[in-house]
Amino acid sequence: MILVGNSGVGKSCILLRYLHDEFQSDYEVTIGAEFGSKSIEIKNETLKLQIWDTAGQESFRSMTSAYFRHAVGVLVVYDITRRATFDNLISWIEDAKLNAPENCQLTLVGNKTDLVKSREITYEEGEKFAKEHGLLFFETSACSSENIDLVFKETAKLINSKVKNGSIKREEIIQFSVDPEQKSDDELTINIRNQGRNSSTGCC
Repeated sequence: MILVGNSGVGKSCILLRYLHDEFQSDYEVTIGAEFGSKSIEIKNETLKLQIWDTAGQESFRSMTSAYFRHAVGVLVVYDITRRATFDNLISWIEDAKLNAPENCQLTLVGNKTDLVKSREITYEEGEKFAKEHGLLFFETSACSSENIDLVFKETAKLINSKVKNGSIKREEIIQFSVDPEQKSDDELTINIRNQGRNSSTGCC
């Protein structure tokens, strides 16, 4: 999966909350992309979620497009307190449909529901947009953790269903693994390989 959206919508905070159940209000701006993984159980099956948090700045858009090519799930994130981030969703969805695999699962995420008094986009607006574009839709708060787990779980369920019905080819899924000899997150090395048909875990 990859997280995309304008800078400052909370993509990194969503990933941090999901992976470590932590929140940082002063999270640094992502430069390039960051990687994390987590295994979950769905109906007695283990799915390994491999998640890229991408930079939202315009200067990194060409780099972000490259990450779409191997994505089987895309979380398109906007900030419910900033109208501009909602207005720019079309651009991100067009990038996904242009660069991602044909049957990639797209999920729309309206983040920062804890900032109720500053809301500029209603739930109904987000829901309508998602229906018009065929997207799964959630509102979340990385601060309070509202719906964070649900977003990834429900997206993973749909991806897994597509793998099982053949609309996403299992052998085409790219698996990333961390170099076991790395000493720290700052020295993160990602190894890439195709996941074979006989693997016991799904890869999202």
